[in-house]
Amino acid sequence: MTNIAEPLAPARKGRKNNPEKTREDILQAAIAEFVQQGLSGARVDAIAERTHTSKRMIYYYFGSKEQLYIEVLEKLYGDIRKTESKLHLAELEPREAICRSVEFAFDHHDRNGDFVRIVSVENIHHGEYVKKSSAIRSMSNTMLHSLDEILRRGEAEGLFRSGIEPLDVHLLISSFCFYRMSNRHTFGEIFQIDLSDEQIKQRHKQMICEAVLRYIQA
Repeated sequence: MTNIAEPLAPARKGRKNNPEKTREDILQAAIAEFVQQGLSGARVDAIAERTHTSKRMIYYYFGSKEQLYIEVLEKLYGDIRKTESKLHLAELEPREAICRSVEFAFDHHDRNGDFVRIVSVENIHHGEYVKKSSAIRSMSNTMLHSLDEILRRGEAEGLFRSGIEPLDVHLLISSFCFYRMSNRHTFGEIFQIDLSDEQIKQRHKQMICEAVLRYIQA
């Protein structure tokens, strides 16, 4: 009896390797884990479970939980700086550029609670891991240089007073925008105010813009 050979099964397609997507997925899962558990409480096992991958894969890409946390910090700071660079502030009249900076910082903090929480976590650790990132310092210095350029243009046009430190202006803007998010639950409960209300947000945005302009005006 002649044996009839069965047709060969089609070859299995290999899984496409996409290292950048894998790293991004791990970073996103790590953000959620660090936000919820803090650095000390976060578990690599939980991050692996969130991404349906293995601890070995996470250690392959990042080396350690601490290095993963540093790269989370770099990603979150990088996101705000990259978006900031697209505002084309150098093309705007100085006062308009300052207000655009204020509005951007206000909206970014308002829409990115994870950034606020992670920065709060890092301050609990006394900035220990920010110290290990030259990338964060470099990005932040670029932002300060841009702000300084706006202030110098305004000074040359007689709009802003001389001698203003860009770091002081950045601190003034950041402190308000950060505080209203980091303390929104306690502040809102104590004073019975809904900081997520759109009218209140617009009022506060206008207030900080006016406060900054009055501080720097000639």
